[in-house]
Parts: sequence; C-alpha cells; structure tokens
Amino acid sequence: MDYSFTPMEDHHREAVTAILNHHIATGFAAYPSQPLPPHFWDYLRRMAQGYPAYVVELDGEVVGYGMLRPHLPPDTLKRTAEIGYFLLPQHCGQGLGARLLELLTAEAKAMGVDNLLANVSSKNQGSRRFHLAHGFSEVGRFKRVGRKWDQDFDLIWFQKFI
Repeated sequence: MDYSFTPMEDHHREAVTAILNHHIATGFAAYPSQPLPPHFWDYLRRMAQGYPAYVVELDGEVVGYGMLRPHLPPDTLKRTAEIGYFLLPQHCGQGLGARLLELLTAEAKAMGVDNLLANVSSKNQGSRRFHLAHGFSEVGRFKRVGRKWDQDFDLIWFQKFI
C-alpha cells in the first residue's frame, strides 16, 4: 500500500478527531471516556504549535496521525518533547508507527530536541511493546491515576534520547 505523510492542516480536523474518538470508544490508547467535541481540534493544534504534526493518508483518506508537542513551557526544557500517534487498527502492523516515529524524530533533532517522552496507559500493551521495541525506556509510572469503564489504569512514562 502506498501511504503518504502530509503535514497536518485544518482540513484534517474531522478525520483526526474521528480517529481519536475511535480510540476513545474502543480501548485505553486514548484516555477520555467520552467522544471529543469538534472544538477539541483547536486545543490539539495549539498544543502542537511550532512542532511537527502529520497525518498518514492512503488514497486520500486519513488513517492516522502523529505529532510532537512541548513537554513543559519553560525555555530550559525546550530540548524535550512529547510524542503521540494514533492509527486506525486496520493500518497497524504495517510499519506506519515506526515511519511516523522516524519522521518526527528527524524533525525533533532539526529543531534541537534530543529527548522524547511518551505516556502510555498500562492497559495498552501494544503501545508499551511498540515503544520498548523502538528504543524507549520505561522511566516512571503513576499508579492508578486513571479510571475508564470502571477499570483503574497507570500512566507509564517512556523516554528516548535521540
């Protein structure tokens, strides 16, 4: 399949929100328990302002996205960014996550970021395996900080020096 990676723009609003809402409804990859409203897009774009964000497309259809954002606002922490990505399930296992990670890592390096962080639900075994397989190390865990569908979950923090 011929996937393309395109910078995220406002016309991707509905597709990106739909992907995120799919993950909200079907598992622990996304933390909210209720679908996000359309205006969440504005928050997402502000969060990633000045950082790379891409959609993954197949035949003009958005099937995933990935982005960087600052970890915290102080200028002394500019070397650190948080990374996040979501793919529709039927497009997982085809190397797209690795390609997004590679693309975002290259852009992170170009902007002076040398430290990537990712947070993952303890209920999301696939994402845990992905991060460990791609050079991230587990560096911390906040126990029972989340509760979704009457199930407690931990937030696990992963770090990768690039």
